[in-house]
Amino acid sequence: MIKQAATINRKTFFICLTLFIFCYLFNGISSSKAVAFADENTGKEIQVSNEGKACIGCHEMRSPAFIQEWKTSRHAQLGIDCYSCHQADKSDPDAMQHNGFTISILVTPKDCAKCHPREVEEFTKSHHAQAGDILNSLDNYLGEIIGGKEAVAVGCKQCHGSTVKLLANGKPDTISWPNTGIGRINPDGSKGSCTACHTRHNLSKAVAREPRICSKCHMGPDHPQKEVYEESKHGILFEFNKEQLGLHKDTWVVGKDYTAAPGCVTCHMGSTPNQQATHDVGARISWTLRPPISKKQEDAEKKRNAMKNVCRNCHTTSFVEGHYTQFDNLVNLYDGKFAKPATFMRNELMEKGKLTKADFDEKLDWIYFELWHHEGRRARHGASMAGPDYAWWHGLYEVAKNFYDEFLPEVKHIAGNELYDELSKKYLESDIRHEWYTKGMSKEYLDNIRKFYQQRYGQ
Repeated sequence: MIKQAATINRKTFFICLTLFIFCYLFNGISSSKAVAFADENTGKEIQVSNEGKACIGCHEMRSPAFIQEWKTSRHAQLGIDCYSCHQADKSDPDAMQHNGFTISILVTPKDCAKCHPREVEEFTKSHHAQAGDILNSLDNYLGEIIGGKEAVAVGCKQCHGSTVKLLANGKPDTISWPNTGIGRINPDGSKGSCTACHTRHNLSKAVAREPRICSKCHMGPDHPQKEVYEESKHGILFEFNKEQLGLHKDTWVVGKDYTAAPGCVTCHMGSTPNQQATHDVGARISWTLRPPISKKQEDAEKKRNAMKNVCRNCHTTSFVEGHYTQFDNLVNLYDGKFAKPATFMRNELMEKGKLTKADFDEKLDWIYFELWHHEGRRARHGASMAGPDYAWWHGLYEVAKNFYDEFLPEVKHIAGNELYDELSKKYLESDIRHEWYTKGMSKEYLDNIRKFYQQRYGQ
């Protein structure tokens, strides 16, 4: 045991030493070092560059909190200081002069890639890095035009990311900054913000592994992953067993370094005994549940197998297969029974000139939007993450209620009886699952319900 611990310590030392040397050479940190202060955790002296010492000396007085956070970071332990990350070349688009130094306020994935190339490469291929593309989507039309740009700046773009604009002196324009949106479009051409998850200036792995860091964005009526996770057994166990999970550990392999519960990182990004961690958050997601009608991802089987590899560290194969069968069944139910008929009916109304092709200018547009964007997503996410209340009451129940009670009556109002009958035969009567609505429940079925209520409730 002692021999194994010594081997791990030596390995950790050489990894840290290699990382420091790499960053030192790559970033061009000044070769003249100055002892700045003692590490409050270890009592050891922290070595920083002369440039970094100048930064710390000033900001310790002006903004001491983030200096104290930095002091507790792994960066500080390795001598990676303010200037290591914020230094800029005069030719950089976001370069600015600051007290005799050329720096950039923004630290972008391109900067982080100097020391973390694999992580940035994985992130750049991920859906997270493309989150800023909302600027060209229907959601952005809803926010910018119907809502207002001011709401988008403090709402949508704080999660999806803004396009950072610069003033003539190189400082970010306050119209687009501050912003740590995960798909932020940076002046240097890179996409993303590493500090969306690795918060400044401690940049702790433990914070990034904490589900609450994800819930800044993954919550609410249209994508309630936070709420679904918290009601699931996974979320309950994480909260109860948090002290046993070793969130601060250098290695975090499920089934080896921790076993009590999974967090978001465990399933979507984390290491298993035979699968390395990834910063491509979509590498294990097999469905796209965002659009009105769900879509299988490219390489869906490969991605699902990668996720199943995580699941099998805590569950048997039959348990995992059962979960995915039930999940797929719910997605197919939503798509086939509700999403496709609603989408096809609305499309036909537009083709026949009964609806305009503009979005949100008629009542049916709003009903349809919430049917898939809010209610349909809640149902699908609930099923995917084992959150029963979101799969049904907050999800498919709301889908069904608004499909039958709001969407179809509005279709009939717009179409008129003749066209509605045509649409109904085409999209409803051809599916036996709508028979209760198109033909009514049978007398036998109603009698069985009455008997059940009489026996159970005496009424």
